[in-house]
Amino acid sequence: MDLLQLFIVILLLVLLVKPLGTYIYHVFSNKSNKTDKPFMWLEKMIYGISGLKERPQMTWKKYTLSLILTNVVFVVIGFVILLIQGSLAFNPNGIRNMEPTLAFNTIISFMTNTNLQHYSGESGLSYFSQMVVIIMMMFTSAATGITVAIAFIRGITSKGATIGHFFEDFTKAITRILLPLSIIMTIVLVGLKVPQTLEPTVQATTVEGESQNIAVGPIASLEAIKHLGTNGGGHMGANSSHPFENPTPLTNVLEILMMWCIPAALTFTYGKFANKQSQGWVIFSTMLILFMGFLSLAYYSESQGNPLFNQLGLNQEQGNMEGKEMRFGIAQSALFTTVTTSATTGTVNNMHDTLTPIGGLVPLALMMLNSVFGGDGVGLVNMLMYAILAVFICGLLVGRTPEFLGKKIEPREMKLITIALLAHPLIILVPTAISFLTNLGQGAISNPGFHGISQILYEFTSSAANNGSGFEGLGDNTPFWNISTGLVMLFGRYVSIISLMAVAGSLVKKQWVPETIGTFRTDNGLFIGILIGVVLLVGALTFLPVISLGPIAEYLSIR
Repeated sequence: MDLLQLFIVILLLVLLVKPLGTYIYHVFSNKSNKTDKPFMWLEKMIYGISGLKERPQMTWKKYTLSLILTNVVFVVIGFVILLIQGSLAFNPNGIRNMEPTLAFNTIISFMTNTNLQHYSGESGLSYFSQMVVIIMMMFTSAATGITVAIAFIRGITSKGATIGHFFEDFTKAITRILLPLSIIMTIVLVGLKVPQTLEPTVQATTVEGESQNIAVGPIASLEAIKHLGTNGGGHMGANSSHPFENPTPLTNVLEILMMWCIPAALTFTYGKFANKQSQGWVIFSTMLILFMGFLSLAYYSESQGNPLFNQLGLNQEQGNMEGKEMRFGIAQSALFTTVTTSATTGTVNNMHDTLTPIGGLVPLALMMLNSVFGGDGVGLVNMLMYAILAVFICGLLVGRTPEFLGKKIEPREMKLITIALLAHPLIILVPTAISFLTNLGQGAISNPGFHGISQILYEFTSSAANNGSGFEGLGDNTPFWNISTGLVMLFGRYVSIISLMAVAGSLVKKQWVPETIGTFRTDNGLFIGILIGVVLLVGALTFLPVISLGPIAEYLSIR
C-alpha cells in the first residue's frame, strides 16, 4: 500500500508536467496566445499605474538590477510593517511588534523565498502582517525565481536576442500563474476544511473543563501560495503537520503536488524554448532519478524504525513514527520530506529533528545539491548550470570546444559558474564552523554530540538553499542566529542569481554554432548518466566530510 501511494503521487506529477509546462511557455513566449485575453486587462492597468506602457528589452545587467531593487523595496516596506504591527489594523489577538533582529531575519527569509521561521506563526504575526507582508512576499519571491529561470532559458536558447523585460515577466508570473492557481487551490482547501477567516482566536472548553484558545486565521490562502510558490512558511508553528493547515491525507497529496508542479513543469517549458523537447525531458529525467534515489533511502530508513528501539526489543512494525502524524504514516511523511527539500519549499508535515540519522541525511543532501527540482525557477537554473559544467568537462576530455544548445562554452562562462558553485558550500560551511567556535552557536544545540552537529549544519544549509525547514531542536531565536542566517539567506539567494544571470547575458550574445557529427549530444540517456554523475560528484567532494561528522557518524554510533 505504501509503494502504491508513492507511485500514484509521482504519476500525477508526471501527468502535470506537459500541460503546465506548455502553459508557462505560452505565458512567457511573448507571442499572442490564449492566455492574453483573460489577463491582459489587468496587466495593462498595472503597467499604466507603474508607468511601464513601453517595455523595451533589457540587458542582463539592467534585468538583474531591476530584480534586486524591486526586492529591496519590498524588504524595506515589509520590515517597517513588522516593527509596528502591534499598532496596525487586523490584529484582534493583540500581537506585539516584532523584535528588530527577528524582523530582519523574517523579512529577508520571505523575500529570498526561504521562509525560515524563528517565531511561531500564530503568536508572532498579526493578520495584517500575515496578509500584507507574508502572503505578499510569497507571491513576489516566487515570481522572482520564475523570472530568473525564464531569463536564463532565453539566454541559453535565443539566437541574438535579449533576455526580456523584468517587470513584464514579473507581472505575468503573478497575474497568469501564481494568482489564478492560488485562488483555485484556496477554494479547494477551504472545501477540504482548511480555515479561512479574520476572526480572533476561538475560545473553547476542553473535556477536562479547562479553557483553551484555538488559533485560526487566513490559513487556506496562505497554504495555497506557500506551496505553489515553494515558500514553506506556516501560519502555525507546527506548519503542515497542524490539522488546520493539512487536515487529511488528501490535502497532504495536494500540498505535495502544489509545491512540486511548477519546478517540474519548468523543465518542459525549457524544452519548448529550446525547440527540442528531448532537452527538457533529459533535465526532468535527471531530477526524477535523483529524487527517486533519495526518496527510497528516506522511506527505507524510516520504515525500519529507530535502531536503538530495535535493540530494546520494542515493536516498530509501523516504522519510526516519532515526530510523525498518524494520519500520514511513513510513506506520506517520507514523500513530503523528500519533496519539500528537493523543491526547497521548507514546509514540513513531520518533525525532521526526529528522523533517523539516514532519514535526516536525505533532506540535508537534497538541500546541499540544491538542483533536484529546486524552488520555483532556481532549481532548473542550478541543474542547467550543472549541465553546462558537464558539457565543459566532456569537451576537455575529447579535446573539443564545448558547446551547449549551439553556444560555445568559454572561460568567462565557466568562471561565473565556478563562483555560483563555490558560493553555496562556502556560505554553509564557514558559518557552521564559526558557530562551533562560540557559545552563541553551541548554546542553541538541544542534543549534544553528532546530532548537534546535524542541527547546526541543517540550519545553515536550509538558509543557503532558500529552503527554510529546520531540525527544530535548535534554540535559534537569538540575535546571533537571526543575523547569521539572515546574511546566509541573502548571499544564498543573490550571489548565484547574479552569477548565472551573467552567464545568460554572455551566452545570449553568442552566435549559434551549427550542429555537426562531432557535436556532443545533450539530449540522450548518456548525458543523463553524465549529468547525474557530475551532480553527485561535486556534491560529495564538497559536503561528504561534514556529513560524515553529522548524520553518518550518528548512524554508526547507534548501530
